[in-house]
Amino acid sequence: MSYNNLVFAGMPGGWEVALIALVILLIFGAKRLPGLARGLGQGIREFKGAVDGVKDELKDVQESVDTPNEDEES
Repeated sequence: MSYNNLVFAGMPGGWEVALIALVILLIFGAKRLPGLARGLGQGIREFKGAVDGVKDELKDVQESVDTPNEDEES
């Protein structure tokens, strides 16, 4: 068995995804699904923004460490 087969072994297939969607629809109802999806999308956007902010801060710190200050050279 190759590595690719092992990666996809735990992934749900078409019928499983349809069953999960049906259960979610039954639990939350059709009227609440757009609001839930909107909230999920907003949460993902905020998380990505936070990750990008941390990456930018780390990049700035790395650049400040790589470039010595003029005061330190004297």
